[in-house]
Amino acid sequence: MSDRTVSDLSAQPTFSGPSGPALDAALFPPDLPRPSDWERRYPPRHLPPGAEVTRFAPSPTGKLHIGGLYTAAVSRALAHQSDGVHLLRVEDTDQARLVEGAAQSFVHLLEAFGLGPDEGGAELGDGGTEPAGGGTEPAGAGTELAAGDSVADGEATDPADGRWGPYLQSRRRTVYLSYIADLVRRGLAYPCFCGKDALARHAEEQRASRSPLGYYGKWAPCRVLDPGTAAARAGAGEPYVIRFRCPDEFPGRIRFQDRIRGSMVMQDNGNDVVLLKSSELVRPLPTYHLSHVVDDHLMRVTLVVRGEEWLPSTPLHLQLHRALGFEPPQYAHLAPLMKAEGSSRRKLSKRKDPEASVGYYLSAGYPPAAVQHYLRGLANARLMDGPTALVLAAQVRIEEMRPTGPLLDLPKLQSISREFIAGLATGELLGQLTRWAAEYDEELHAALREDPELARRAVAVAQDRGGGPARKDLARWSDFREKYGFFFPRFLGPAPAPGDERFGPLPADLTRRVAADFAHHYRHEDDPAAWLAQLRDLALRHGFAPDTPTWRRTPAAYAGPPRHVANVVRVCLTGSSRSPDLFTVAHALGEAEVRRRLVLGE
Repeated sequence: MSDRTVSDLSAQPTFSGPSGPALDAALFPPDLPRPSDWERRYPPRHLPPGAEVTRFAPSPTGKLHIGGLYTAAVSRALAHQSDGVHLLRVEDTDQARLVEGAAQSFVHLLEAFGLGPDEGGAELGDGGTEPAGGGTEPAGAGTELAAGDSVADGEATDPADGRWGPYLQSRRRTVYLSYIADLVRRGLAYPCFCGKDALARHAEEQRASRSPLGYYGKWAPCRVLDPGTAAARAGAGEPYVIRFRCPDEFPGRIRFQDRIRGSMVMQDNGNDVVLLKSSELVRPLPTYHLSHVVDDHLMRVTLVVRGEEWLPSTPLHLQLHRALGFEPPQYAHLAPLMKAEGSSRRKLSKRKDPEASVGYYLSAGYPPAAVQHYLRGLANARLMDGPTALVLAAQVRIEEMRPTGPLLDLPKLQSISREFIAGLATGELLGQLTRWAAEYDEELHAALREDPELARRAVAVAQDRGGGPARKDLARWSDFREKYGFFFPRFLGPAPAPGDERFGPLPADLTRRVAADFAHHYRHEDDPAAWLAQLRDLALRHGFAPDTPTWRRTPAAYAGPPRHVANVVRVCLTGSSRSPDLFTVAHALGEAEVRRRLVLGE
């Protein structure tokens, strides 16, 4: 078989002769706009030389995958750093698998992670209509076309989105019909009346003969159907789909360039794929293959960044561009995100891995900027380390992306997130924490709002240790309640009993005396050294060693090391045997609260 490049496709022979007016009238409404109308409606964009127009085009059939967010992040970066445009287009032509609210969820999640599109976000959920209309379709072809904008007025469905919308494919049905009708008129597409039983029988024969599955050759009887006969059958109401007439029944190989993988040589498409779904449907929509090719052209997309699962379909998509007379965009097929499993790697699974869902990162409270930083690092290894602000300002280089799947490493994300949170100013940290809690932790949100000054002091403690280096024990906002919730009485719980195991090896009566004595002599010193001296004096009054080395030399001479005394105070104030610096904690709580917490339970 011979190799063909994309440019060689223009040398292929004409696919077929014209269909004739009878078939055209049987399949399409008489006032359907022509492709030239849409070319005027969606003119070329006026952008600087080299500017990329990219798109993120998810299907609303479920939750957004982290791989989708990765694709959106890369696609958006490549557009913005070239002074281009990044758009969101929801590909909802598979109505049978549509999940209610999924499209709106995409917009919310992209905006939440700072990856909102330049176009497409404003429209979703507004109940818009198709961009053109007029007429009633003939029997068997669907329902009356929706009214909408005039073809030549240049107005988009939602002005906030720009003039290349709508960005919801189900609202662009009239556009697709125009191009499908043009293919039929030129003999490059045809109606197929083969029902499910016939197709199943063909597939069975193909399997038995070890032939490729598909609609081609002797298993494509409607391909050679006379246009007059086809028109009569469609006019009589016989159900049909419309198929693409593949240009070559015995395809060779095609060569094309992928921006990530370089020169690709693949088997060309030899299958007459479905372009328009069954006329039995109330409102037949096109398949993904046709709709996305038309949309990428009319929206003037120059670079398609998508997952490698679409790589096998690229020869077909290039055929469709050729048949429709379009200049194809460049393609960049991303390798899937991987997960380590023992000594091997596997693709991240929506069913098995909670971190596969984008919602996981929001509910856990990873700061969006840290997630953006991490996604850029997956794309370009040089961007994985460094201050987040610098990483987000740096360019993503498509030539540095690899055709092998990057490993999703949550510990690395947590490390990036710790550094980011530690670098936030107190007010900004509190603001981000409060906004997260408002949506994902109502009780914490109530505590933060109830005593804003205490919340500010608690956050300040989370950032440093007595003026030393910044603390880095918050990797996500959901960590805050566990590590710093003790500042708020509602999360501290009841006062511990003197025999509580958190007090360690001290007898209960000694624990109670130590706590009561500290409360009795307590001075709310502003100087850290003076404050800590109170703990040393307390230890000496109750027979503890002045320091740990002294205790280690003669342990029998003392009640224990001084850390046991400090631990009594720590557990009383924080409810835990591990906490930030006690002086800092005490001053954040205030003198009255410190004294209150030193009273033990029974």
